[in-house]
Amino acid sequence: MVAKLADNSNSQFSFEIKKKVGGALGRAGVIHTPHGDILTPAFMVVGTKAEVKFMTPEDLRSVNAQAMLSNGYHLRKKSAEIAEAGGLASYSGWNGPTLTDSGGFQVMSLGSGLGKVVSMERKKAVTNTAHKERLAKVSDKGVDFIDPFDGELDFIGPEESMEIQCKIGADIHMAFDELTSLADDYDYNVAALKRTEEWAARSLSSHLMHRDELGYRQSLYGVLQGGRWEDLRRSTARVLGKMTVGGTAFDGFGLGGAFLKEDLGEILRWCDEELPEEKPKHLLGLSRPDDIFVGTEMGADTFDCVAPTREARHGKIYTAHGDINLRKFMDSPEALDAYCDCPTCKAGYTRGQLRALWKSGDVQLKQKYYNLASMHNVRFIVRLTEQIRQSIMDGKFYQFRDTFLKNYYG
Repeated sequence: MVAKLADNSNSQFSFEIKKKVGGALGRAGVIHTPHGDILTPAFMVVGTKAEVKFMTPEDLRSVNAQAMLSNGYHLRKKSAEIAEAGGLASYSGWNGPTLTDSGGFQVMSLGSGLGKVVSMERKKAVTNTAHKERLAKVSDKGVDFIDPFDGELDFIGPEESMEIQCKIGADIHMAFDELTSLADDYDYNVAALKRTEEWAARSLSSHLMHRDELGYRQSLYGVLQGGRWEDLRRSTARVLGKMTVGGTAFDGFGLGGAFLKEDLGEILRWCDEELPEEKPKHLLGLSRPDDIFVGTEMGADTFDCVAPTREARHGKIYTAHGDINLRKFMDSPEALDAYCDCPTCKAGYTRGQLRALWKSGDVQLKQKYYNLASMHNVRFIVRLTEQIRQSIMDGKFYQFRDTFLKNYYG
């Protein structure tokens, strides 16, 4: 079902639960935003700089995308221009629900957060970064950094992040937080979490000052960190879940951090058992089918990740029976996925045809491939969340999960 665009630009943010997963934290619901409804669980397509690479707004609608996530850090220098255009939905031409992240991950990765990538594998997170130039420094006030693109000194703290995001004008924003990595020990996580909670209060206070400046109510999610420790995850969920400034609480919550894949479900359970049930939760940066099923079961309502479009550009195509690499399908007449209803598959493109476009030396043909493959992969993940939602509504979540995962990974 395509997201419904709102007729009233002043409509308020709200969330309603339609059906719960029996014996679990998961649910199907509806997030109401000033630019339309999001039927959950839902996948938010990533348009880092206010556009999804090689996909137009019309392409997004053709694959039934419901929402787009953009990056506060990358759009910060265009925020005034975006505000002048009426906000992100209007500026991008998408005209549907939008979300921005705080930019914290990007600035952290330049300095003391160098190497603090969100990794599902410990070996990728624990790296020797001493030889790399650190371009940022984290303090209690925020992050001082050198912009790697122009070499200019800059600073982002909670107040700056909120001002930037409110000018960009997405329907949902994320509070400024400090991302830790698998390499950081317990003591560092304690200190970082204290900073994140202080930044959360400052983010909420600043957001209240700017959230209505574009003529519609913009909403704010608090972001949970705490690494792989249950006491930290539960305590910060209780703190942020009850946090108010001037009587105003967070509208929802972002579930973040670096963790091992096998710990995902347990960490989400710790968080969601403490957070207010009536508030929506967004799982940051994951889109693998098994992660979406685990996330949904443990209470996550929305998801985002760059992987569907990025992997499409590198020849990885999603199918109901697992991912394929187009390198192996020269001249293949086989369909991308016999079960797919995306525009690319409806047009009859074969694996061999897409491979030929991908390997073409012609720039326009290669860009055509990027468009066709991106639409296919995005539709695959969007359709998966639609099917998960329907399985919850039908009371068949576990049956659908087991069948899908057996076909996909089996």
